[in-house]
Amino acid sequence: MSLISKLPAQGTSIFTIMTHLAEEHNAINLAQGFPGFPCDPHLTDLAAHYIKEGNNQYAPSIGIPVLRKRISQMAELMHGVFYKPETEITITSGATEALYVAITAVVKTGDEVIIMEPAYDAYGPSVRLNGGVPVYVPLDENDFSIDWDRLEGVINEKTTLIIVNTPHNPSGYVWKKDDVDHLAKIISDKPIFVISDEVYEHIVFDKKEHYSLMRNPILRDKTFICSSFGKTLHVTGWKIGYCLAPEKMSKEFRKIHQYIAFSTATPLQYAIAAYLDDDSKYLELSAFYQKKRDIFCEGLKAYTPFKFTPAEGSFFQTVSYRHLSTENDFDLAVRLTKKAKVACIPNTAFYKDKSDLKVLRFCFAKDEAELELAISRLSYAVF
Repeated sequence: MSLISKLPAQGTSIFTIMTHLAEEHNAINLAQGFPGFPCDPHLTDLAAHYIKEGNNQYAPSIGIPVLRKRISQMAELMHGVFYKPETEITITSGATEALYVAITAVVKTGDEVIIMEPAYDAYGPSVRLNGGVPVYVPLDENDFSIDWDRLEGVINEKTTLIIVNTPHNPSGYVWKKDDVDHLAKIISDKPIFVISDEVYEHIVFDKKEHYSLMRNPILRDKTFICSSFGKTLHVTGWKIGYCLAPEKMSKEFRKIHQYIAFSTATPLQYAIAAYLDDDSKYLELSAFYQKKRDIFCEGLKAYTPFKFTPAEGSFFQTVSYRHLSTENDFDLAVRLTKKAKVACIPNTAFYKDKSDLKVLRFCFAKDEAELELAISRLSYAVF
């Protein structure tokens, strides 16, 4: 017997490779996107409380009612949009599951899906596993803004879905109201769905605003909004995500979700719901991460030759070394991990064709002392 791979070109994730390399060489891991500090002890105390209280059996497939209600309240507070907790909000096992289920709900064999790249590496494989055809549209090389003419030019009768990511990973670009309105104008009269990956929704800097796609009435009726508490509450290992979508779309979403994960960890849902009684837990997150971004960027500017524009959101900072070297980004990332003892991600990992624009991505969701040590080590990097 032989097993025919459904993802023949897919290898080991670059995040696994670089994290393993960081561990092997005792390097500071600014590669994989997870916080390098513990979450609020109050949150873990709540989790322990709900475990001890006996909330350890299956949750309802769509999520516990109190958490869905909290998410509805968050959306209304942040964006002035009301989603019905009973029929329009579903709890998932992380945002990645939400993304996969949403793609599965709308993509059929031969359907084309527009992905703007650089892009999170789960989008393309999820589309291909569902028989879809990813159509990649590159973002601007300098500021990662959208080339609207190019995007509109690839839309045809086979286009079923457009995947949006704001704040953007890896670049940190944050969609503006004009971006949202432009997308709505392009697809208003077309049978095209949208998935908006908004996992960094509460991490936006310099008094900029996260303008969710749900704010546009045209897009709200076409869009699956996918997010996660992993990034918001510093608990990426809990894998508690969610999807907001109109009732008819949520109905199809839930049909698939029940056969992929069925439900998500019950005591953790209760803990998060109780923790979110205090809105400041997410409303103050941007300021918390901006301090880290500023420390990292100020250090990069003062002590390294990299060129960059400070990220508008997320907890990633991309830097260019095009003016310093012709070395490919993977080799440089490996060399920095081994020699400078700082691990990062080569940006080719976010491009289908491994386009090498001489860009690296660093995660600054770390303790400030660790960021300062990383800057000190990078200052000695030789080009």
